[in-house]
Amino acid sequence: MSGAGAPRVTTDGTGLRVAVIAASWHTQIMDGLLGGAERALEAAGVTDVTIVRVPGSFELPVAAARAAQQGFDAVVALGVVIRGGTPHFEYVCSAATMGLTDVAVRTGVPIGFGVLTCDNEVQAFERAGLPGSREDKGAEAAEAAVATAVALRAL
Repeated sequence: MSGAGAPRVTTDGTGLRVAVIAASWHTQIMDGLLGGAERALEAAGVTDVTIVRVPGSFELPVAAARAAQQGFDAVVALGVVIRGGTPHFEYVCSAATMGLTDVAVRTGVPIGFGVLTCDNEVQAFERAGLPGSREDKGAEAAEAAVATAVALRAL
């Protein structure tokens, strides 16, 4: 399984302001990712959370950029892209990944990357943090964003 060896990150995020930007495609999977992110943020002590929904994963970077401009300490980006029979998968995955990376590096605001890029729905459900899922990528993305925001405060 791809999550083998993943660290469990526990960080006190008290006082952080976090934006969760979530795509809308694949509702059940997205609900799992969003639920995982919310649980992780609550466990980290983050109480100032704003959730914004965008149409799809392609729109995540522009929303993350706006959140970074608005003074959020961290952003959690959640989406699902499932391979189909056209090159659309590669374009959207590349645009989301490169766009979110650019926002993080350009603004200095950490972005937890919770965009599932899967070959099929079974793989996405396995990572969605739903009952029976093997992984919770929404929670992992939130934990990474909080841990990085706390680490950056030390620099």
